[in-house]
Amino acid sequence: MQEIKTVLIVGSGTMGRKIAFLTAAAGFETRIYDISEKALADAQKGVERIVRRAVARGAIAASEEEGVLARISSFTDMALAAKDADFISESIPEDPALKGRVFGELNRLCPEHAIFTTNTSSLMPSMFAGATGRPDRFAALHFHNPEVDRIVDIMPHPGTSKETMAAIQDFVKAIRMIPIEMHRENPGYVFNSMFMSLLGSALTLAARGVASPEDVDRSWMGVMQMPIGPFGMMDQVGLETVWKITDYWASVTKASQAKANAAYLKPFVDEGKLGAKTGTGFYSYPAPAWGQPDFLEGTQASG
Repeated sequence: MQEIKTVLIVGSGTMGRKIAFLTAAAGFETRIYDISEKALADAQKGVERIVRRAVARGAIAASEEEGVLARISSFTDMALAAKDADFISESIPEDPALKGRVFGELNRLCPEHAIFTTNTSSLMPSMFAGATGRPDRFAALHFHNPEVDRIVDIMPHPGTSKETMAAIQDFVKAIRMIPIEMHRENPGYVFNSMFMSLLGSALTLAARGVASPEDVDRSWMGVMQMPIGPFGMMDQVGLETVWKITDYWASVTKASQAKANAAYLKPFVDEGKLGAKTGTGFYSYPAPAWGQPDFLEGTQASG
């Protein structure tokens, strides 16, 4: 595999910005591609905030700030962005057809040696591997929240080559993250599979009227000695995201309880109560009941 020097981030949203910071901080020339100048302008401000936070928490030295930002450039022209790119990290909406079209265009524009990766959180790479035009050099590379944790999942599809997996492993280590290599394709990453099982169980208890979200959280927090429970976690993830994933797999599995869980979440989404980012979800923010000292003993109301 050819040495990786230039990384192209496709999609300038929250995850794209955080990944761009990681690659630039590790010394890679980093390019961010998006379809609008406004999106890129917002991304630039977002990256600057990420860099400042990194300096504040000691992740990088203040003397590195200017160099990190200098290594990041933005493009609305895909041909210019893709020229000489060695590694692609895609973080665009969770639509396999859209991802396939974008990767197909990138396949036409990128060098033959370039490795393609998707940061999809809910799709399996085989759903659009063929559309990439280079399935042997394609895999899922899934970041969680790189400002908080260092875990990155590498999920191959049946056509991913061993050389590609090894190259992605080396890349993850180069950006100072910890690779979790999956040996086969799976509907969910390692942590996500465990996490979604927890959230699904919590939703089932509430959707069936067995227990309130607050009591579900109190039970988890009290027994496991955890600072937050499943419904508090959902608020942090974003209820729209939790609903989309729950609804998607409900449609795939046709499971009646999964459909009921999605239906339980839908009113929150329809009313814009998406969790911490909107100020209201299962709890009210910025001072949620689950964060109060007497939550385990109390009967605080949800948001």
